[in-house]
Amino acid sequence: MFQKLYDKAIQWSRHRHAEKYLCVLSFAESSFFPVPPDVMLGPMALARPDKAKRFALLCTLASVTGGMFGYAIGYFLFDAILPWLQTSHYWDSYQLAKSWFEKWGFWAVFVAGFSPIPYKVFTIAAGALNMAFLPFVAASFIGRGARFFLLAMLLAYGGEKLDAKLREYMDRLGWAVVAVVIIGVGVYKFFFG
Repeated sequence: MFQKLYDKAIQWSRHRHAEKYLCVLSFAESSFFPVPPDVMLGPMALARPDKAKRFALLCTLASVTGGMFGYAIGYFLFDAILPWLQTSHYWDSYQLAKSWFEKWGFWAVFVAGFSPIPYKVFTIAAGALNMAFLPFVAASFIGRGARFFLLAMLLAYGGEKLDAKLREYMDRLGWAVVAVVIIGVGVYKFFFG
């Protein structure tokens, strides 16, 4: 099952409009969409290692531009989205972002850009909390760029050998991820639910 999905992802990553889709996904994820661009960047870099740097650059530029849009949402529309935010599962992330901005400013955006923390929450929080715009853009560019270039270069370096190994173990890896998610949800509900 997972091997077929993997093969389909590799096939889609070679689509003639894949770069455009990567840019749209990267932009959207930085301001409002929940799916990270890594899910598209990874297969694209693996399928076309010769273009991995280009894919990482496009992903970074689109993501930072989306981050600027998220900043604008926070700056101009925060009062309008506050009721929704308070009832969403992003409220705790927003509170975390707010406390990080108070302590670390620039570094909070950098860490959010590089890590799997929801970057969109930090872009909106940066605007809502009036973070200086140029340091915000610089931190976003460095954090997002480091993340996307690291991913693309690692997968491009692995190339055909990595592709063959992933195909061989994809079903086992897929079921292992499902098991980890189920266990994680169970632990979370046991301790916090």
